Amino acid sequence: MEVTEGGGQQQARRRRATATLVLLSSSLLLNAVFLAHHLLWQPSRFFPVILDDVDEGGSCGLSWSLQAAREAEAVAAVGCSGHGQVFLDGVAGEDGRPGCQCNACFAGPDCSLQKLDCTADADSGNPLFLDPYWRRHAAASAVVVSGWHRMSYTTSDATFQSVELERQIRLLHTAVGNAVVDDKHVVFAAGSVQLINALVHALSPDANDASPPARVVATAPYYPTYRTQTAMFDGREYVWGGTTARWANASRNSTATTDGYIEFVTSPNNPDAKLYGPVLGGSAAAIVDHAYYWPHFTHIPAPADEDVMMFTISKLSGHAGSRFGWALIRDENVAKRAKDYVQNSIMGASRDTQLRMLGIMKAMLANLHTEEDIFVFGHDAMRTRWLKLNAVVSRSRRISLQKIQPQYCTYFQRIREPSPAYAWVKCEREEDGNCYDALLKANIITRSGVYFEAGSRYTRVSLLKSDDDFDVLMERVTDLVNAEKYDDAPGSSSMLR
Repeated sequence: MEVTEGGGQQQARRRRATATLVLLSSSLLLNAVFLAHHLLWQPSRFFPVILDDVDEGGSCGLSWSLQAAREAEAVAAVGCSGHGQVFLDGVAGEDGRPGCQCNACFAGPDCSLQKLDCTADADSGNPLFLDPYWRRHAAASAVVVSGWHRMSYTTSDATFQSVELERQIRLLHTAVGNAVVDDKHVVFAAGSVQLINALVHALSPDANDASPPARVVATAPYYPTYRTQTAMFDGREYVWGGTTARWANASRNSTATTDGYIEFVTSPNNPDAKLYGPVLGGSAAAIVDHAYYWPHFTHIPAPADEDVMMFTISKLSGHAGSRFGWALIRDENVAKRAKDYVQNSIMGASRDTQLRMLGIMKAMLANLHTEEDIFVFGHDAMRTRWLKLNAVVSRSRRISLQKIQPQYCTYFQRIREPSPAYAWVKCEREEDGNCYDALLKANIITRSGVYFEAGSRYTRVSLLKSDDDFDVLMERVTDLVNAEKYDDAPGSSSMLR
């Protein structure tokens, strides 16, 4: 007689088998998840934007950098009504936290109060138009600096320059096509301002040489720091010689040569945005300032290949406060003298700055020829500003702007519209002999053409500043132009003069 199990016993056995199978599958799945987490999780790549919920125990693979990241994120999260920002090193309030630093024409704890009849400050070349770009690329451009980063005077190769940063600079020039780098030495400095005198020193006769001091010259209108820097360090090796017009005429009318001349050439020029070459030529040395020779400010017809060229991060990426510039120099001896000048004056560019610039360079290179290309963003922003200003000024008979034609750009591989850093304004009326004063009366601060040795009938208007600054500038220029129809009306004071 065969004995069989009851229906209840069979069901219980099936349930136990099913539970065992589920438990085994869950265990395998959990182990697979842990293994994938161990092999693939990269804290630096998947670091969360919001850190408030991260505990203090080094979650996400972070330990000493966690507090620094919290502080930076907390500051960045303060909006200041879109008309200012908070900085970690800002002035602390009663609560111990830094407050909003408002844009020029805004006030209040959160910068929400707009000042009426505010004066438009279009004087400085502060490149804040690129601020929105870097906010969009906060993660790619952020750098965490440890307390023990580069405490030595020198880098790992016993020099004062980062080898990797130099490599990235060379890669960027090659990718953009604005400079030949293969046969050049690279010299870092604390911005182009320091480079100005470093390069003049490098090209001048030695102090113990019997040769007369070099004459440093430039063609008007020129960047006035060439003159002020040279005059400040005026000495045995070099002296300020004025504009090239004086010396070019003398050399054409006599047997004089251009020996002993150092000519500054700015291309594109500050203030009028034109591309220039040396005037003196011959045996004169040339320092070519290519601060604005990037696709967001000018067309790039070909890679620059002069013997001595200057560049600065200020106008390339907008990081003027980092104080970083570099020179490309063909001659090894000239490069050594320039590097010696920088080392003897400041022991090389800041190591912290070089680290930050390395991150900035990498971020720019990673986005070239994409929708997030800094040159596409920059050109669009500056072109739009130039078009808006031109549209208003074209209605004026009182002021005019320099003429810039669209040109083919090898970087964009198309004809590009003008996008200059500055408007070079000329006052056309006879009574406006001082153009700076004429615009100041219209509540617009500019930089007089006198500083550029171009005369008082010209003045420079910066287009580089923040969106708020440009909006106020456009309001004041529009008011100035609109006022002309009242000045020209029958019976107006201008008609009676």
